[in-house]
Amino acid sequence: MTRRAFRYVPFSIVQDATAEPEYEARCVSGADSECGAESGVRHDPAEVEEWQRKHTQESRHVRYRRNFADYAVMEAPAGLPLGLEPPDARVHA
Repeated sequence: MTRRAFRYVPFSIVQDATAEPEYEARCVSGADSECGAESGVRHDPAEVEEWQRKHTQESRHVRYRRNFADYAVMEAPAGLPLGLEPPDARVHA
């Protein structure tokens, strides 16, 4: 029988600086059904906000569903022994 020892390693979850976050909005205004107009995916939240302002000016719609997505990595603490680091998440994505 092989014995293995596992220990708690306090990894930190941090935003992956190599990938840009994504922002988008969809107009959900409407009495009977949602408008459904979409901003499309943008990498700057200000661009989505500007799209919302323009859509509101054109349509008078005021209710939006906003989505934010990013990539996260598990960051090992300094001094973690070699071999205990998590696999590269981008390889498995």
